[in-house]
Amino acid sequence: MLLLFLKERKAWIFFFILLQIWININLTLDIALSHVSVLYINAVNGILFLVFLIWRFFKETSYMRKLKVLHEQEKDIFIFGESIPEGTSPFEQKITCALEVVVIKSREELNLTKVQFSEEYDDTLAWIHEIKTPLTAMKLMIDTIENPILRKKVELNWLRVHLLLDQQLHQTRLPTMEKDNRIEPVILQNVIHKEIRELQVWCMEKKIGFDLENLEEVVLTDQKWLSFIVRQLLSNAVKYSEEDNEIRIHVAQDEIGHILLHVKDEGVGITKADLPRIFDKSFTGSTGRLGTASTGMGLYLAKNAAEKLGISIDVQSEVNVGTVFSLKFPLKNEFVQITSR
Repeated sequence: MLLLFLKERKAWIFFFILLQIWININLTLDIALSHVSVLYINAVNGILFLVFLIWRFFKETSYMRKLKVLHEQEKDIFIFGESIPEGTSPFEQKITCALEVVVIKSREELNLTKVQFSEEYDDTLAWIHEIKTPLTAMKLMIDTIENPILRKKVELNWLRVHLLLDQQLHQTRLPTMEKDNRIEPVILQNVIHKEIRELQVWCMEKKIGFDLENLEEVVLTDQKWLSFIVRQLLSNAVKYSEEDNEIRIHVAQDEIGHILLHVKDEGVGITKADLPRIFDKSFTGSTGRLGTASTGMGLYLAKNAAEKLGISIDVQSEVNVGTVFSLKFPLKNEFVQITSR
């Protein structure tokens, strides 16, 4: 801050130097002042000017230091209502008044944005729940279709609409996910079996089977959100698998004791160029452009939901060989640290 102050007051310093040069010239050329000590005058003026600069430095930078303290403590005057420091000089008081006007307007706009977001959030949830009613009725009507081929086609398209609607529901709820968490022991086998049954029509249409192993492990997590994460991984595996392929799901443990859930398919795989970006929002990649409908939101939502539960997602893939998604669940002590943040 000292260098900033000296740079701001360089005009003062330049003026003092010019004034001292003019005084020295007069003391040297004027015979009447020949008895005056030039060194004494320069020393006195220099000390007085230095004391003046020090006084002005502490007086003029006190306002900036108060603002800096707010910044270092990460206190946001726009959100948390922290008071702006009072200025001592007329200029600082003018700055304070101007900042207060900006803060008031910003708070008003922020509150308006929050209200609009809340209204849109409620409207979206209401719309999703309204859509669920005819979807449920359609599901019951599908069971009455006698033609098995027609029933499978209608059921498959119903499933795709259901998955898209479910994805939109969880996308809407994701920002407030912490308010909807219910942490409890969850048996992985129950979650996997339920999600496989949900995708049964799609799997039968593509003749895809499942190889399940060691799914009896129990993890501490939120069952509803874990089901959503698994649903995204399984739907991706089914979507990008060829017909008559198999999806292998098994559980293992690493050397520390973390439970690892692996979902391995034998599909088209992911290119090395796309691999670092598959969890980016709306990223479909080269695989998603091959004619398979893809929104680029499934893995993005799964990744964000997993992070809030302390679950890490790892992916390994090779083109035309397949892809392995791995969920690593936190240990009990790690989970306590995550939830206490």
